[in-house]
Amino acid sequence: MYAIVDIAGQQFKVQKDQQIFVHRLQNEEGSKVSFDRVLLVDNDGKVEVGAPVITNVSVEGKVVKHLQADKVLVFKKKRRKGYQKLNGHRQQLTEVLIESIGSAKPASKAAPKAKLAEESKAEAKAAPKKVETKKEASEDASNKES
Repeated sequence: MYAIVDIAGQQFKVQKDQQIFVHRLQNEEGSKVSFDRVLLVDNDGKVEVGAPVITNVSVEGKVVKHLQADKVLVFKKKRRKGYQKLNGHRQQLTEVLIESIGSAKPASKAAPKAKLAEESKAEAKAAPKKVETKKEASEDASNKES
């Protein structure tokens, strides 16, 4: 079983008990993390594709440690101009251990959203009627007289 998950703007193919390196997350080391943007799930040949994401599916993981990637050297040069520039960069990463795939989210969270939508519709129906301005009232009165 594997899943394709969107983590911090990048897509990763993950399996249970796999360790992945993602861009630095704000979570503490040893804390649990849940990724809700699951794009695809393959469960022994049964493929489920989201449009764009699959609802009621999440990938659970644990933050193992924060670290830095190897140094990348960026060298710029312009020929015959005497210009050379050397920069180095080390990307901040987080190591995540994938613990489970496909755990369903509780359905109780969706119910309050539906309830709020119904309440907002009821409030819209109970909105006060438009108050006529003096100008509109005088125009209506003149139209009725003629």
